[in-house]
Amino acid sequence: MKATTLKNQQFRRSLCAAAVTSALLGLAMPAVAQDADEEEQANRLERIEVTARRTTENLQEVPVSVSSFGEMDLERVGINDITELQQRIPNTTLQVSRGTNSTLTAYIRGVGQQDPLWGFEPGVGVYIDDVYVARPQGAVLEVFDVERIEVLRGPQGTLYGKNTIGGAMKYVTAQLTGDPELRVQGTIGDYNRRDFKISGQTAITDNFYVGGAIASLNRDGFGEYVNTGDDNYNKELSTGRISALWMPSDTVTVRLSADRTEDDSNSRGGYRLTTSQVTGDAPLDSVYDSRTAMPVDNYVKTEGLSAVVDWELNQNWMFKSVTAKREGFTDTNIDFDSTEMPTLLVPAIYEDEQFTQEFQLNYVGDNLRFVSGVYYYDGEACGVFGTILGGLGVTVENGGCVETESYAAFGQGTYQLDDQWSFTLGGRYTKDDKVADVYRFTYLGQVYPGEAVGDPLVVNSDFTTAADWSRFSPHASVQYQVSRDLMYYASYSNGFKSGGVDMRADVSLNPDAANPYDPEIVDTYEFGVKSELLDGRVRLNAAVFYSDYQDMQVTVQRAVAAGVASQVLNAADATVQGFEIEALAQATDSLSFNASIGFVDASFDQVIFFNPQTQENEDVSGLWSFANTPEVSANIGFVQEFRDVMSGDLVWSGNLAYRGDTQIFEVPSMLDMDAYSIANTSLVWYSNSGKWQAGLHVKNLFDKEHRLAGYNFAAPRDAQGNIIGPGLGGEDTIVGYYGAPRTVALTVGYRF
Repeated sequence: MKATTLKNQQFRRSLCAAAVTSALLGLAMPAVAQDADEEEQANRLERIEVTARRTTENLQEVPVSVSSFGEMDLERVGINDITELQQRIPNTTLQVSRGTNSTLTAYIRGVGQQDPLWGFEPGVGVYIDDVYVARPQGAVLEVFDVERIEVLRGPQGTLYGKNTIGGAMKYVTAQLTGDPELRVQGTIGDYNRRDFKISGQTAITDNFYVGGAIASLNRDGFGEYVNTGDDNYNKELSTGRISALWMPSDTVTVRLSADRTEDDSNSRGGYRLTTSQVTGDAPLDSVYDSRTAMPVDNYVKTEGLSAVVDWELNQNWMFKSVTAKREGFTDTNIDFDSTEMPTLLVPAIYEDEQFTQEFQLNYVGDNLRFVSGVYYYDGEACGVFGTILGGLGVTVENGGCVETESYAAFGQGTYQLDDQWSFTLGGRYTKDDKVADVYRFTYLGQVYPGEAVGDPLVVNSDFTTAADWSRFSPHASVQYQVSRDLMYYASYSNGFKSGGVDMRADVSLNPDAANPYDPEIVDTYEFGVKSELLDGRVRLNAAVFYSDYQDMQVTVQRAVAAGVASQVLNAADATVQGFEIEALAQATDSLSFNASIGFVDASFDQVIFFNPQTQENEDVSGLWSFANTPEVSANIGFVQEFRDVMSGDLVWSGNLAYRGDTQIFEVPSMLDMDAYSIANTSLVWYSNSGKWQAGLHVKNLFDKEHRLAGYNFAAPRDAQGNIIGPGLGGEDTIVGYYGAPRTVALTVGYRF
């Protein structure tokens, strides 16, 4: 993506201002109140409850940009995992990250995590039932046994803590009611898809309920490794969850849960965009085909335990405790250059574990509500990977661990001045302590992690670094409820992403690489409106935001003669501004429409980093653009119900999602993706008895090819783009990873 001209920037900002001003002015004229008859009441949109502010509230009364998807919404359109929500949420990226099925790349409003290496912190927080998931490995959550999914946009530093500077995603599992229930569901589809899910619950006693769910998800590959015959982009995953609810008294509830997911899918092979300098092989015909010089073995396991205690002290005060432990393990092989030669191979092993404890003391009164608490996090993330440069006959092995202890105290209160005005104040103080051990050794020959080898040829790095940071993150907002159906809000929010140590640091190339990098900070100002028009048949919410992004952590990897030089620096400051509009309209009692649009104008103000080749600092802000952040993202959809069809109801739904030009990394490259649109449609039949359900789901209806990620270690080129020398390991390594092609699936379910 070329650098944007000043004229285009001014045009985009004018577009942003005009669109939001039009939306807000249009909403400033509430519909004339009138008595609704029975038909109008039937056409009112359903109330949506969210827990964005750690308490249950009406979506339309929450001064936060949030999208919520209930179980029925997800089921009706056949959402398989959380990455499919990317199409339906403005200014949001949720994608599978390169070489595995299970690692998440998440960005909201330009803020996220490009590099899933252990020890690096995410910019979008993922929560499963109020439990923070610290690592992106295994964070591509399958959608099953779920009550709803909420996505909060903008910094959530006060209530959700560090690493939510872009936003937060809350995955809320199905709640236990004690009613006996058993559901089974099977899915078949193209690419030999074979899924099976079963879930159920029952009451053991009047005050003790148990439930559980398991799923087996299998599919052949969209392509293959042409030189071995192994599947590429296949799926072989199993997941399960058990839970219990105990109510020892009328005022105390205890919820226990355990979950485990295992992914045995093959590692993903990339598609070469250029002809190999080593083998002379041209790009393959299908973007889902690849070549490899290593086994395609891949294994990802994540598991967790949690206990949540709610104690109603009296009619005003509530105590809550959330205790959790999570672990993850990844063993994978990634062939970076995707050829039959061992030019650039990266076998890797990641391990992580975390323990978290949160205590809350909450109050609800006539005019005052507040949430307060303390939080503790203790985690360790370890890993080792080898960069096997077969053409040079060496392996650079990189490994180490980072231990993190984090403490926080927070509080946020909302005071209702009168029937229309309220204001909210809050803050969170966080202290992080980190200790990192990093080593980087160069060996002769091909060395895989865990192999017994002799002394290294070169010790590139071998050091221990400790660092600590503290930060206060404030929040303030004011809310004006014009009427039951119209609310304005203005807010200021601060958030930060924790600092750390570059786990790839090579002090032999850059002595400063061992120094810790500091947290990055985002200050966001937001003005929004939430409204329901035409007697509650139309819901229209809009927000405009401005973010000052400081000390942005920039990961720079350069191919040099001795390998890859890596550094993470607080090298950038940036400005991010834009708007979001979401709409839902109930046209008739059987037809509804939904739409959303997001616009982001994100630009670097300054980017300064140390170039290990020139040994000088450089400012490249004029050359860089934000990664994984299209300027425009939009979606439009419909839901049409047909009643009394084959002793049931038939629901037809569809959507068209647009995603603008997207730069994969900060530096422009061949990997960058032009704008594209994806269409989906579903037909779901529900029996009148409520027991049977059948659905036909077509995803990516027009089979649009779209690149999501890649690796870019390009060979040097002249001004015309012609290769003028060998790249890393003698190869021109530019490989892409792609979203799914058109898929068709039939799902049948039965509820006992």
